[in-house]
Amino acid sequence: MKPMSSPDPMPVPMVATFPHPGRQLEQAYRELDLALNGTDEQRKALGTLRTLPRPWDPDSLARVQLRRELWDWLEAFTIWLNTEYVWDVVGVVPYCWPQHPHLVRELAVLADQRRRAALALGSDALEEWHRYALPAFIDRMRQRVKNHCDDGHQQWPVKGRHSHHLSEPATTARAQAFAQDVAAHQTRPAASQESAGPWLRVVDGQTIDSGTGEIVDC
Repeated sequence: MKPMSSPDPMPVPMVATFPHPGRQLEQAYRELDLALNGTDEQRKALGTLRTLPRPWDPDSLARVQLRRELWDWLEAFTIWLNTEYVWDVVGVVPYCWPQHPHLVRELAVLADQRRRAALALGSDALEEWHRYALPAFIDRMRQRVKNHCDDGHQQWPVKGRHSHHLSEPATTARAQAFAQDVAAHQTRPAASQESAGPWLRVVDGQTIDSGTGEIVDC
C-alpha cells in the first residue's frame, strides 16, 4: 500500500510588503510633490504651502482623519519593522511606543524616509536608509528607552526633575535671568555705535557715510 504524502505547506513569502499609507496620507504626499515639482498654477492652487500637512511631522496634521491614518500607518510600520529588520531583542521597538513621544516623532520620520527610498529609481536611497537612518534610530531608541519597558511600560523616569523644572522657584529664577540679559543689552547698541565710528559702504564706486549720507574721500 502506497503511503499517503503530506500536503504541501502553504507558500510563505520571504519578505513582507512595506505597509502603504492611507488615502488621505497619500493625498498629502501628492500635494507635497506638487509643491516641490508642480507648475506655478498647481502650487498656487494648493494655497499656503507652509501649512500643507507633512506626515513626517505629526504636529502639522490638523485634520482628525489624517492623524488617525498616520497612527494606523505607524502601527503597521512598527510591526513590519520589528518583523523584517529586528533579530536581537535590543532592537525591538517597544509595544508601548505611542506612550513615548520621542519614538512617535522618530518613527514618523523613519517611515517617511523608507517610503521615499522605495519610490526612488535607484537603490542609493534605500542603501542609505539601511546604512544610516535605521541603525541611528535603533541606537537612539536604546539609549533613551534602555530597558525601562522590557517588563511593561514604565512611567517617565525624569518626571520628578521635569516637575522641578516647572516649579515656581525654578520658573521665577529663569525669568529673572532672561530679564537681566535683556536689560544688559538695552544700552549696548548705542555704546557700540559710538565706539565703532561711522559705517562706510561703497555705492557705485563711491564710499558713502551711512550715518550722514556724505561721500567720503578715502
